This record gives sequence, structure tokens and C-alpha cells, in this order.
Amino acid sequence: MLIETHAHLDDKQFDADRDEVISRAFSGGIKKIINIGASFGSSVRSVALAEKYENIFCSIGLHPHYFMQYGEKSFDKIAEFKALSSSKKIRAIGEIGLDYFMPDGNLISDEQKELQKKGFILQLEFARALKLPVILHCRGSRPEIVDIYRESDDAYCDIFEIISQFPELNFVWHSFGGRLNFTKKILARKNFIFSFSGNITYNKSNAEIFDVIRKIPLEKIMLETDCPYLAPVPRRGKRNEPIYIKHIAQKIAELKNSSEEIIAKMTNKTAENFFKI
Repeated sequence: MLIETHAHLDDKQFDADRDEVISRAFSGGIKKIINIGASFGSSVRSVALAEKYENIFCSIGLHPHYFMQYGEKSFDKIAEFKALSSSKKIRAIGEIGLDYFMPDGNLISDEQKELQKKGFILQLEFARALKLPVILHCRGSRPEIVDIYRESDDAYCDIFEIISQFPELNFVWHSFGGRLNFTKKILARKNFIFSFSGNITYNKSNAEIFDVIRKIPLEKIMLETDCPYLAPVPRRGKRNEPIYIKHIAQKIAELKNSSEEIIAKMTNKTAENFFKI
């Protein structure tokens, strides 16, 4: 049995068969699911989905690109979260953070970065007020892509500077992609854990991310699919769903020279403690 800590089952890709996907997950060895908010609409849908299913919980939050899309108007949406936050199925604020990667190939502007930072800080303050943990989204600008690593560390450094102002909060770094030296800096703090998704199954054998995973203690790791995105090998390129989390567990077991049973036991315990589920 595994706990899926980061799914987007409210996504339109599941509109035709959402109930079947959820049934397949629970019958196939998934114990609990955390569905993640990434916009105001998806946060509303995440709460509704969690209220419908006993073993689905949720988070609410605004993805960093949301602030670039809607500008300063987006800050008003954070205030509207207060109406949602009464749900007992909400277990975290997120996914929130910084994302400096521009799909169109352009460089992110300083103005866009500041919009993201302001929205991020407002949501951290909201998490502090509710005494909820935070799910971090972080993606570097990736000015160049090399074989052994996939991200630059600009957004990571900016996030670290901001979250250092919130030592009372607990954080999980969703789909972590930080470099080894940065990971060591995070490990020096007690209020951080890490989660990994299907993209760790894509890398070449000398990828730095594997050294990162080996360095992180198993008790600080959780599993996620980030479905419908990042489907792991052997499903790469297809729609992802919670049942495929077993492939991430297998990869972590390989890298940790451990059994899948131990990986399940340890990552489940961490998830249950972090999300209080």
C-alpha cells in the first residue's frame, strides 16, 4: 500500500473517467491520495473531490505562473481562500512557490519574478495563520540543459531566501530537482522533506539527481505522481495516474538499495505525519 502525495485528479484530462481512475488506484494498492490545488478553480475542485471520497485529502494554493497570468488581481484570490479553508479535508497550502521556466523560450522578467514572490509570500502568511504545512513548487530557468542535470538553481536560491523567514512552517519540496550542494543546505534544516515523481525514471545513470536521492535520508522522502503529468517509465508520454506511483517506489528502492516494502512503510509514515492523515 502506498500514499500518493501529489495528484491533480481534478484536471480536465480525467473528466471522462475520473471515478474509474480513483477506483483503480484504491483497488490497486493506493492507500490515500492528496489532491493538489494549483489555481483558485482547481483548489475549489480539490476540496469538492476530497469531500466526496473518504481517503482523498487536498491542498489549496496558487501556482506561481497564476500570478503572471492574472497580475495583481490574483492577490485577491488568496483572500477568497478563507471561505474554502473551513474544510477539514484540507491538509496543506500548495502547490506554491517560484517557477522561472518559460515554455515559450523567453527569459522571465524581473517584474514577473516580483509578482511570483509577492504571491508566494502572501500564501506563506496564509499557511502560517492556518498552521498548515506547505507544498513547494520550484523550477529553475534552465538556460541550458545538460545530460547530467536538468535545472538551474536560480529559483531554488530565491525560494530558500524567502522561506527562511518562516521557520515555524513545515515544507515538502514537490518533485524536487535541486542540485546536491543545495540539497545539503536544505538538509541542515529540520522543517523540510522531499517528494519525487516520475521524472526520476527518465534520467541517465550519471544524473546528479540520483546522488541527491541517495543523500536524502529515507525518512525525509515521500512519493508522488504529479498526475496527469510526468508519467514514469514505462508509461512516459501517456496520461499519468496514481496507480503508477509504484514505478517511483521501485526507482527509489533501487537507488536506496532497499526493498519496495521498506520504501512503502517509510514514505507512508512520513506522509501520514506531514499531512496528519
